[in-house]
Amino acid sequence: MSLKHISHMNVGNGETSYANNSGLQQVVISKTWAVLDKTLKDMYTRNNHNNGFPKCIKIADLGCASGPNTLFLISHMMDTIEDLCKHNNVKNLPQLEVFLNDLPDNDFNNLFKLLPNFCGKECKFECFMYGVPGSFYGRLFPGNSLNFAYSSYSLHWLSQIPEEVGVNNKENIYIATNSPPRVCEAYAKQFQRDFSRFLRVRAEEITPHGRMVLTFIGRSVVDPLSKDELAVITMLAETLSDMVAQGLVKKDDLYSFNMPMYTPCLQEIEAIIGDEGSFNLDKVEVVRVAWDAHKEYDDKVFDKNMSGKLVADGVRAFMEPMLTSHFCSSIADRVFDSYAERMAEHLSKERSSYFSPVISLTRKIKDWHGLHEMV
Repeated sequence: MSLKHISHMNVGNGETSYANNSGLQQVVISKTWAVLDKTLKDMYTRNNHNNGFPKCIKIADLGCASGPNTLFLISHMMDTIEDLCKHNNVKNLPQLEVFLNDLPDNDFNNLFKLLPNFCGKECKFECFMYGVPGSFYGRLFPGNSLNFAYSSYSLHWLSQIPEEVGVNNKENIYIATNSPPRVCEAYAKQFQRDFSRFLRVRAEEITPHGRMVLTFIGRSVVDPLSKDELAVITMLAETLSDMVAQGLVKKDDLYSFNMPMYTPCLQEIEAIIGDEGSFNLDKVEVVRVAWDAHKEYDDKVFDKNMSGKLVADGVRAFMEPMLTSHFCSSIADRVFDSYAERMAEHLSKERSSYFSPVISLTRKIKDWHGLHEMV
């Protein structure tokens, strides 16, 4: 089955849906505010000779998923843009065109149901929102049409599982410290191809001096085999291995299951941006986000079982479609119940976190003869 049909979050508003289990992602988005606000301020300042922002700002959320997080992002951007206009005595707010992008099997209907209230009478902006189904590794928009693009916790997803991985990764479902080096190299090369392509097609779509803010699930070490920084996935592989021993999952099925993802280090991200050459890297920040981060639990006493279930439910929200398409739907409850117990024990000993680079980019412009790039 094509990755395009299984690389999506759990749909709907049920107990296991992404809409109800994406509190971590909302915390991550909120931690990008400093970079995002500075980027919007720079956009305004650079265009100040034309009264700041254009009359209509065209914004793309790439990998928007479903549920309230996209509107959480756009609402904050509206507040920031309004504050900049007020501070500079601009009376007329710009119009906003917002393009919500994800793969075709994303639950766009769930997202669209939230829009009437969001764009209703209380909204101070004329805001027009559209769904754009398709892979962000290909062209999505006309040339020079976007002013701003945003993506959070999406670019670790690859366009395909590297062919070289196959069964060579054995019981691992992603890079682990005992993975063969060729598996690690195959994942790294696939990310390099995909992220380079992402930058290349965005460079065609974003206006000169247009901006992007991107947030990754990354890693702090250069060598991914030296330290398991994504043990949240390793523990899921261990849970599946236990089920093989129990006769609930076939060994061959586990050996042939690999995740289409890659968590880059900062050096890789910076090198690919430099080599591709279409964008200036303006700002880099790293935020740490606890695996069990959720705004509703900030003021509560730590409970390992509650945290374990919170992490397991969040992982289930994005993993279940891939897992059930490869194995079978009947194992899902047992897998994630066991995974939650394993996670609870881990968190009682170590409060792990995601290493999350946040970067701000500016689209370069070419001189009139296209001979070289200009800042």
